[in-house]
Amino acid sequence: LFIMHIQEFVTVLVRDPRIQKEDSWHSYIDYEIFIHTNSICFTRKTSCVRRRYREFVWLRQRLQSNAVLIQLPELPSKTPFFNMNNPNHVDHRRQGLQEFLEKVLQDALLLSDSRLHLFLQTQLSPEDMEACVSGQTKYSVADAIHSFASLNRRFPIEDEERKKEKNDADSDSESSSSGLGPSDDSISCGCKASPASEES
Repeated sequence: LFIMHIQEFVTVLVRDPRIQKEDSWHSYIDYEIFIHTNSICFTRKTSCVRRRYREFVWLRQRLQSNAVLIQLPELPSKTPFFNMNNPNHVDHRRQGLQEFLEKVLQDALLLSDSRLHLFLQTQLSPEDMEACVSGQTKYSVADAIHSFASLNRRFPIEDEERKKEKNDADSDSESSSSGLGPSDDSISCGCKASPASEES
């Protein structure tokens, strides 16, 4: 009996920047973080969440305080001239955030930090992630990731939208996503879990 050694991989994509309105004065951009992996470190093999820049800043600070001896990769700098209506600025930041996560995910010590997994695989706020990691919540880290995944499956609408988009792919307008707008169900962010592995 010989066991094939399957190469572990973690694919992370930071994509689909969207402007979200906080109130009538303030807007911010959040990005979809898509994970696809076969790594045993991960509770979920595919996941999809939306995070904004300042949550990345929080994550980096927490990882650094936990792994003092590691030189953490830098985030794209917070520039005072950042313009969310400038596609080049937004894409430059998106690339920087993706490179940051790619480097973080290559480090075994950082991978062992529960905050990283909650950041990547749930939509919990930094305060809630902190509470969960320090045992102040009824749910564990794995519970939080599983319940987010099951919550994520209640949005078949966007899958239908995607099928329609595929059919009229020749018109490559972006208008279909704007119809959804920055409402709360953008939490689903179009991540399709493979139905085969999803019997809970």
